[in-house]
Amino acid sequence: MSELPAWSRQDGYGVRFDWGLTGARALGPGCAVLVVIDVLSFTTAVSVAAEAGTRVFPYPARDSTAADFAVSRDARLAVGRSAMSAANPWSLSPAALRRALAPERLVLPSPNGSAISAAVEGIPVVAACLRNASAVGRWIMKQGWGTVDRPVG
Repeated sequence: MSELPAWSRQDGYGVRFDWGLTGARALGPGCAVLVVIDVLSFTTAVSVAAEAGTRVFPYPARDSTAADFAVSRDARLAVGRSAMSAANPWSLSPAALRRALAPERLVLPSPNGSAISAAVEGIPVVAACLRNASAVGRWIMKQGWGTVDRPVG
């Protein structure tokens, strides 16, 4: 990414920090893993869904293309909280996900955590939240990430 200034990539550090979509795009190519920490509900929803055995696919927008994406992944689509129904009980609400029967595959569209997660390719993207912070930290350490040669973003 030659169009980004060198300081934005934070070369020379084993742990790199930035904010939002632009930060993920700046850090992602130079990192071994990207950890998304979303203070709203995306990463907590991912944690709840994964704990129930659901494979989660992030999607950057909740629009008509999200439904097509879900079909292409043979997945259920999480809807806005006001659009939830008995037939479609999944949303970004962690509480709703805990109450609903866990689907095998779920698309979670959101303009924040999902958009950031979907923007980075070629490296693992991990959803971290207060529920799984210790487990994520242990897993990252077990992989040997967090060094200058294998940085965490």
